[in-house]
Formats: sequence, structure tokens, C-alpha cells
Amino acid sequence: MDQMRERLQRARVLIVGDAMLDRYLFGSVDRISPEAPVPVVRVTRQEERLGGAANVALNIKSLGAQATLITVVGDDEPARSLQQLLQAQGVEVLLGRDAKLHTCVKLRVIGRAQQLLRVDFENPPDHEVLSEMLADFQRVLAGYATVLFSDYGKGGLAHIARMIGWARSAGKAVLVDPKGSDYSRYAGASVLTPNLAELAEVIGGWSSEAQLQERAQALRERLNVDNLVLTRSEHGMSLFDAAGYMHVPAQAREVFDVTGAGDTVIATLAAMLAAGMSVREALPVANRAGGIVVGKFGTASVSYEELFA
Repeated sequence: MDQMRERLQRARVLIVGDAMLDRYLFGSVDRISPEAPVPVVRVTRQEERLGGAANVALNIKSLGAQATLITVVGDDEPARSLQQLLQAQGVEVLLGRDAKLHTCVKLRVIGRAQQLLRVDFENPPDHEVLSEMLADFQRVLAGYATVLFSDYGKGGLAHIARMIGWARSAGKAVLVDPKGSDYSRYAGASVLTPNLAELAEVIGGWSSEAQLQERAQALRERLNVDNLVLTRSEHGMSLFDAAGYMHVPAQAREVFDVTGAGDTVIATLAAMLAAGMSVREALPVANRAGGIVVGKFGTASVSYEELFA
């Protein structure tokens, strides 16, 4: 296993996508508000964590691989917090600042170990936010084995089709965590990782496992994507590739919080591919990582020791 650790230490992943700041307010709930039928949370603790593409980068770094994040944020206080958190975790970052953009913040209010409310602060960009970062992407691309696009539908990846083309031409493995109902912009990627709801938005519902397999393979072939990895929550993960179909059942453990589990799965896949594994070899490892992270609270990551214990 030390050999695996060495391979991971040499593995380099470039992450491009929508970074966010996750804020948590923890408190006690002792009464209902006299103003409205809502609980009153007396805040006792605050916490900030990396979210979105920044959490994906953190997950790669936690496994012992090297991660560089390309993202665009606002010129505001959350952006500075995000940058400090990334630096503290040792994630390299090529950060674009856009004064017209509000850095995306997800504020979660937690009382009695339960999420009571989530408040999102964001503004959809009215212009191409990542266009000035395309030159950076082309400049650094050669130094990475694997490129991961973390699309949260926040407008940061308008140029993804061009970037996928450049990365594939350079012989890189390209993984995409997709969003929306139009996957044509992800054509030519090595790996797509939708969850059940996201896939249904694209291929419609299915009445049987056989119909799901047929439609998933048809989508994969139409998009010229090598691997379609379907994350299925408590039912594990399924892979559709040129060799057919492979399913890995979920690791039986208590599900505490599914926040960010998809980030952990795609991050683990990317790190393992960069370390020389095939997608079929990496799938059970990523499935195990997802099983570990749902047992943790909030956006979290998995260490090398936890994964290979």
C-alpha cells in the first residue's frame, strides 16, 4: 500500500469549476419564536469550510495527491476567506477575481445536530466569468495527468467544451461532474459522474434496470464519453463503458449527511486515475470513499489512512 501512497504523491490533478464557501452556524434550540412558527437558534459556534469545486480540490489533497484549482470568485470578504482556507489546506489556486460577481456562499443553520435552514448568497453572472482564465488553463495543462471539471451550474464553465477538447488533445483524462439537462457540452470527456436525479433529467425516467442500462449506454455513445459513472446513494455506483456494465454495491454504514458526497466520489476517481488506475479499478475505491464521507457531518473529506485502513 506504500506503493499506492507514492503513486498518489506524484499524481497531479487540475480542477476547474465553481468554488463556494460553506458557512455553518451551530446553536441550541430551546424555544419557538413569538414572531413566527419557527425555532429560535441561539448560535454558539461558527465554522467555514470549502465548498463546490474547492471541496473537490480539498478531497484530492486529503488523499495525498497534488491539486490545483482554477476558479473565479468575487472581490469580496467570502473570496478572501476561501483563499485563506485553500492556502491553509495546501491547495494551489489560480484565482480570478471579478468585481461584478458575488462569491457563492451557502449558509447552513444547525440546531440539535439537524440542518434547519440553508441560505444561498449568489448572483448569476451576466458575462463570461472564466474567459480570462482560459490562457491560464492552456498554460498549466501540460503539468497534470488528469483534469476534473466541477460544474455546479453557477456560470463558471461556459467554455467547458473548448477546455475538454484541449485536454483530450493533450492526452489527459477528463472527468466531469455534470449539471443541467444538456450534456452535449461534455462530449468527448473520459468520465461523467451524474447521480440518479441528474441522469433522469437527461435520459428521462426508466421502468427497469435493463431500460436504464440501455438508455445510459446510448447517452454515453452519443456523447462519445468513455465512462458513465452513475452514483446511486444507498445503492452504490454503476459504471457504463465500452466493455458493458459494472455495479459496486454501497458500503453498509450509517448515513449521517450526504452533503458533498458526490465531490468525494469524483475527487477519488480523479486521484486514482492520476495515480495510474483504470476506471474499473478506481470505482470500488471511490465507492468506499463516498461511504466514509456520508458518515461525517457537512462538507467533508476522506484521508488516505481512512480509505485504505
